Amino acid sequence: MLRMLIKRKKARTHTEDRRLALVLATTAGTLNAMALGAFGFFPSHMTGNTSQLSSEVSNTDFSDILFLSSIILAFVVGSVTSRLLAISGTKNNIRTIFSLILLMEGMLLVGTSVFEIMFFSHKNNQEIIIFLAFLMGVHNSTSTQLSNGRVRSTHITGTLTDIGIAFGSVVATIFRRDPSKQIKAQRSQLVTHLVTLISFMLGGIAGLLLYKQFGFNSMAAVGIFLVLVAISSITVTILVAKKRLLKPHYLL
Repeated sequence: MLRMLIKRKKARTHTEDRRLALVLATTAGTLNAMALGAFGFFPSHMTGNTSQLSSEVSNTDFSDILFLSSIILAFVVGSVTSRLLAISGTKNNIRTIFSLILLMEGMLLVGTSVFEIMFFSHKNNQEIIIFLAFLMGVHNSTSTQLSNGRVRSTHITGTLTDIGIAFGSVVATIFRRDPSKQIKAQRSQLVTHLVTLISFMLGGIAGLLLYKQFGFNSMAAVGIFLVLVAISSITVTILVAKKRLLKPHYLL
């Protein structure tokens, strides 16, 4: 389960990607819904934010233009940050680099939540939303890189498109007379996308309910969960590596 955060040389399985989707797509949906409950805004809905930005440009409302532009830029910066950290980790042979990125994200989320618990004010809502957009960029970029693009934890528009493509491929494969048809592979891909979609949706439902009940404490809990997943993954990877080093090698 926890090896899903480790990118190895061998090809990833759909089982690993589905486990990744269960963790990252669910937490993304949860955090997205909590932000809606707290601030009335989706920090990861870049399609909607970009469309709204276009509308605000036509209305020449500079403050809203700046805010929406900052959200989009923050998401991109988050994606860039995750990518640069991943490249650096790979270059230095840090196998747990994606776990470390998730650990960083979880800690920043916990810190943000604690700040809001102690000092919540409508005056800094925009700054918090922008920072959450940055974290969502990190989140989505991490899952995308780990799964080679098969799991996009916050990009549901893309996931729905992928579901349509995968379903179309399954239908085409069923009716194709070619004996070499890859129906099993196509079905596996479709199931992986469906797991991502359902995980995000269920996370969103849980996020709204949890925020209504526990407020920013629930957001801190999501951050703690990410930290625990990351630390567990790092620990398991280190233990497995030590076990392999200590394993005796016999000369044949």
